[in-house]
Amino acid sequence: MSTHISVPPQLLLERILTLEIVRVTERAAVSAARLRGHGKEKEADQAAVDAMRRELNKLPIEGTVVIGEGERDEAPMLFIGEKVGMNAGPQVDIAVDPLEGTTLCAKNMPGAIATMAMADGGTLLHAPDVYMQKIAVGPGYARGVVELDASPADNVRRLAKAKGVDAAAITVLVLDRPRHADIIAAIRGTGAAVRLITDGDVAGVIHCADPDNTGVDMYIGTGGAPEGVLAAAALRCIGGQMQCRLILDSEEKRERAHKMGVIDPRMIYGIEDMAKGDCLFAATGVTTGSLLSGVKFRKGVIETETVVMRSVTGTVRYIKAEHRQLEKFHLD
Repeated sequence: MSTHISVPPQLLLERILTLEIVRVTERAAVSAARLRGHGKEKEADQAAVDAMRRELNKLPIEGTVVIGEGERDEAPMLFIGEKVGMNAGPQVDIAVDPLEGTTLCAKNMPGAIATMAMADGGTLLHAPDVYMQKIAVGPGYARGVVELDASPADNVRRLAKAKGVDAAAITVLVLDRPRHADIIAAIRGTGAAVRLITDGDVAGVIHCADPDNTGVDMYIGTGGAPEGVLAAAALRCIGGQMQCRLILDSEEKRERAHKMGVIDPRMIYGIEDMAKGDCLFAATGVTTGSLLSGVKFRKGVIETETVVMRSVTGTVRYIKAEHRQLEKFHLD
């Protein structure tokens, strides 16, 4: 006699959002890692996209890509609005960055990752592929300890006061871009330190959630909106504060955003505005960085390291895997 065990929807969601999404980011990371150091940014990114899409389409979900490689006319795969999964199971929103740090991968520099988030349907912000202003800090502070519209210097002082330290003890992570020159100067003017990164602001935001280990207290700057939503999903799981605003500085961008449901182009989004429901976040290292180890190719074995988080439980799992059925990584 067969026994059928009924699985509550929330447990099914949990099952999908743990090992299943780890497999998705693992495949993307391994595919991209094969092109580390080859100087081929587009090819590495495409390899990660192809692998991630194949794995997503094996999942028992009704998924909609809300953060992807761009609008449909610009991205042949994993475009915003694309349906993924087996069209069976829970309806979920999908946010992906198959290869964050394409330049890092192409140059074999630290910190490239394959990342994605999955959440209850209709709960992730539908953001166009535009720039976004961002500020983020880790958990443990009163709400509003930093504000997007406050000056960088004021935010440093406010955070230092909340932490009970001098401004000189604060370290702020900033993308190394010419547009951030004034922000960098203002932060240094308070006595605080600036840590510059060349790429990878999803990982950058995550760093400020664990300042004791990373040495990063705050993230400030302008980066991609897709990366902002992914970072918000991660902070939703592990705690912290984040404020963001889309940069819609042309009529064309405002129209694109409006079609995606953005009513107020000047709205400041908090974490809960960008990731409302139960969500999970996963990232697998492509090149070794401070967040994750990169893919290792050994004789007969491929090694990966992945972090996967869930918002409802606040669980953070680090998964080190050894993949021995290598033909699957070649044939898929």
